[in-house]
Formats: sequence, structure tokens, C-alpha cells
Amino acid sequence: MSIPLGLTHKEHVILKRLSTPQKIQDFLDKFPINHEKKGGTCNSVRVALREGKAHCIEGAFIAAAALWLHGERPLLLDFQTLPIDEDHVVTVYKQNGYWGAISKTNHAVLRFRDPIYRTIHELALSYFHEYFMTKSGKKTLRRYSRPFSLKPFGTEWITSEEGMWDIAQALDESPHFPLVPKKQEKFLRASSKIEREACYLIEWKESNPRT
Repeated sequence: MSIPLGLTHKEHVILKRLSTPQKIQDFLDKFPINHEKKGGTCNSVRVALREGKAHCIEGAFIAAAALWLHGERPLLLDFQTLPIDEDHVVTVYKQNGYWGAISKTNHAVLRFRDPIYRTIHELALSYFHEYFMTKSGKKTLRRYSRPFSLKPFGTEWITSEEGMWDIAQALDESPHFPLVPKKQEKFLRASSKIEREACYLIEWKESNPRT
């Protein structure tokens, strides 16, 4: 019996166990964060699993591969911010017609979303309030992509030993939609002190800001 998606036996065993979005998220929560100590990375699923660490887009690749293995679409969602902040990538999924999201992050925010959102716009809005700068509390999330399928890229993002920068660029350059009406920006309130303090809670030490 051949193993799908070009996976090794060991990789297949790991991903086969991740049969639901909830199980995938539990796995990613226990998976160490990639601090990129030797420089920026955009590792494939194979490299991330072998090295035992992942940041947001690498975790999104793992989640997408697990979903694809179980017959679901491998879909990413990109969040773009003001220039002062960093973008974030999640994997989106549907259960009973409602959208949810799987997210790899080192912080107490920008995490898993239960499948309760009727549209991608609703799902993206759910991240707005908690997407802010830790020191100033300024809310920075501004745009979101449509669900971005990894199928056109074959299985390279799963098995390659090279960085997946071409996929990251394609995702960044794909159509994005505004979340905040321009005339409403002046009414945005900075997050409160206790909300900002909560952002200092991390799972894995020696983190870069919002990885």
C-alpha cells in the first residue's frame, strides 16, 4: 500500500492521528515554537516535523497537510497588518458548513477558532480585537486573504528540503480584503493595560515578538 502525499512512514503515522481540526490544534500547541535563531525560515512539513519546531506558517503547513490527508481541502488564510506589526497565517477548515481556524503561535492570543463562523469575513473579524502591539495597545490588523489553496503547489510544501518562500510570497500577493473601514479608524481604542500584559504570556521561552 503506497503512502499518500509523498510522506514517509513516520510522517504518515504522525499526521494520520490528527484526524480532526481539534486534534491538529492540540498537536500544534504541544509542538515547540521555531524562534528562527539562525535566520528566517519557511520550512516544509517534512523539515518542521524533523526539526521538531514551527512558527505560524510552518504550523499552518502541518495543519493543512493533516487536513488534506483526511480528505479536507488544504487552505491557508493570511492576515496583513500595519507596517509596524507582523502578519499571521492560519489554516482554515469547515465543519457542518461553518468556518474555523487552526493557528500556531507562541502567545496567548491569535489562536484556534471553533467552527462557528458563517463566512471568512466573520472569522477574520474575530481576530481583530486581539491583534495589537504589546507596548502601545494599537490595533493593527487591516486585511485578510480569501482561503488560499495549497493544492496547486502539489506536495512540495510537504516534502521539500528547501524553504517554501515562493508559497509565502504567493500568499502575500494574493487578493486581500479590508477589515477596517477607513472612516472608522479614528474611533479605534487601544487595548487596555491588562490586555497588553496578557500578551507577555508565552508557551515557549526566548520568543521573537508575536511569532
